This record gives sequence, C-alpha cells and structure tokens, in this order.
Amino acid sequence: MYEQKFHNQDISNLTFLVTGGAGFIGSNLVEYLLKYNVGKVRVLDDLSNGFYKNIEPFADNPAFEFIKGDIRNLETCMNAAKDCDYILHQAALGSVPRSINDPILTNTVNIDGFLNILVAAKENKVKRFVYAASSSTYGDSTQLPKVEEHIGKPLSPYAVTKYVNELYTDVFEKTYGLDCVGLRYFNIFGPRQDPKGAYAAVIPLFIDAVLQKESPKINGDGEQTRDFTFVENAVQANIKAALAENIASKSKVYNVAVGDRNSLNQLYAILKEKMKSDIEPIYGPDRIGDVRDSLANIDKAKKDFDYNPKIDIVKGLEITLDWFSKNQEFIKRRD
Repeated sequence: MYEQKFHNQDISNLTFLVTGGAGFIGSNLVEYLLKYNVGKVRVLDDLSNGFYKNIEPFADNPAFEFIKGDIRNLETCMNAAKDCDYILHQAALGSVPRSINDPILTNTVNIDGFLNILVAAKENKVKRFVYAASSSTYGDSTQLPKVEEHIGKPLSPYAVTKYVNELYTDVFEKTYGLDCVGLRYFNIFGPRQDPKGAYAAVIPLFIDAVLQKESPKINGDGEQTRDFTFVENAVQANIKAALAENIASKSKVYNVAVGDRNSLNQLYAILKEKMKSDIEPIYGPDRIGDVRDSLANIDKAKKDFDYNPKIDIVKGLEITLDWFSKNQEFIKRRD
C-alpha cells in the first residue's frame, strides 16, 4: 500500500513515536513512515491488543525501534518519548461493549494512560501530539452529518474516555503550549484489523465469518449506518495533521472519515457480492451504547491540513478482502 505520498517534507531527520504501533492502525502508520524513509519510528506497545506479527517485517530496519511497555506507566512513557519530534498516539482500549463490561480498565488505559503520554510529550517538548479521538464522542446527537463543534452526551464509558482525552489536550495546549491535534476516527477498517476476540469490529468479523463458511451476526435490524473509512485515509490524516505547518482552527479536533454512509445490510451485501457468497446473516438484539446513525462532515480537516480521502468503501473492501484471503495463516498464528 501507500503508493501515494501524503507529505512533501523531508522526514529523514525526524523521529516519530507511535504508541499502539503493533496494532491495526498503528502498524499501518509505521509501514508508511518506514516506506518514506523516516529518520526513526519508535513503537510503544504492550502487545495486549496489538500483535508483534504486525511489526515483525520491520524489525531489521535500522530506522525501526520497538519498546514493549504499558502507557499506564509514566516512566515508560517518558523514556519512549525521549528525543521524539512527533507522537502519533494510537494506544487505547477500543470497543463500546468492552467498556460497558469493564469500565475501570477502559478508564485506566484511555484516561490514565493518555495523561501519562500527554505529560511525556510535554516534558520532552515534542513538536506536535496527534492522537486517536473517536466518533463515539458525538454520543446521542442526532445531527447528520456530524460537525466537530456539535456533540451530544456520551452513550458508553468508552465514549466518555475519548471525550476526556479531548478536554485534556485542550487544557495542555492552553496551559503548557503543547501542540495537540485530535482525529475523530469513523469506523476505520483495512488490512491487519483483528477478526478474533470478543470485541472485534464488524468488517473483519463479517469477512472472517464468510471465509469460515459461517453466518455473520448483525446486531439489530442492520439498518444502522456508519461512515466506514479505509485505514489508508486514517494514515493520510495522521501524517498530514502531524506535519501541517499552520493549523488555523482554535479547537484542533477533526473528523476522519469519507463523508458517506452505508447501513450494515448494505455493507454485507457488498461483501457477499465481492466474496461470491450466498450465506445469509443472523440478526440479534440491538447492542447497548451503539449510535444509530453516523456520517461525518470532513470539511474542517480538508481546510486545515488538506485531508482528501481517496479510497471509498468499495475499493477499501477489495483491498481488505485481498489481504484477508492471502493472510489466513498469519491471522491464525497471531494468537
């Protein structure tokens, strides 16, 4: 991937820290940075959700460094951020259902851990701190499309933690002058997304079920809509947001999406066609804490750092399906 370059600057003398860099989005960021000859990319990951297999192909690259560590440890964060120019913070405990089942763990990772890496960024005087925010912050707001300045009340502990992240960065920018940019991800999908485990996302779950000749489960009636966003678009947003020379907005939180939406039923219909499958889904009850409809306005990111998503859901699914079909043994071995 990444035939398209998302930056014009020379990054050969820059050091990036990617927290959660062994995870799905993080490992894609690492791949991009190494492809375009970054000076150094350092990964901090405790491998509780990420997989070393995701970054193993980079292990022999002299510009790559891996630190196994937990963001809940401040000293670990301080050491990882040392001499870094930019931090791309992806480490978190995702999943609304997981946060409902274990709100304390979600809070300690997503708020305590976030604050640790934020303090480390401040103390090490990084140039910019770019972090994974979430569309879950829009909560019970029914406004479509979602615009950054208008949010509702959170619907899950996970959503609370991601909103607190935004509040903390706003305070750190105003109080300490730390340059922070938040990226509200909308249903990111693509290669290396884990289909295993109790809290896997819908697209890898659907794909894995069909590959295993099983019926995927759809929560509710399947008419809930999402702005499904291919991971390369998220990588573009991170790189451009990190390296943009001047970001005009006072509130530097941005939607990262495509600006289109599909229902789960439409999503599965596309997958069925692409996979030449006649397997029908099984419908279950609605999931507690889920937003009914989601669609992003991406004008702010376009204006401030030239975000321009190139890959729509159909093309993204084709790339993802190709990766899954070629990496079944890889997926099985990651456990």
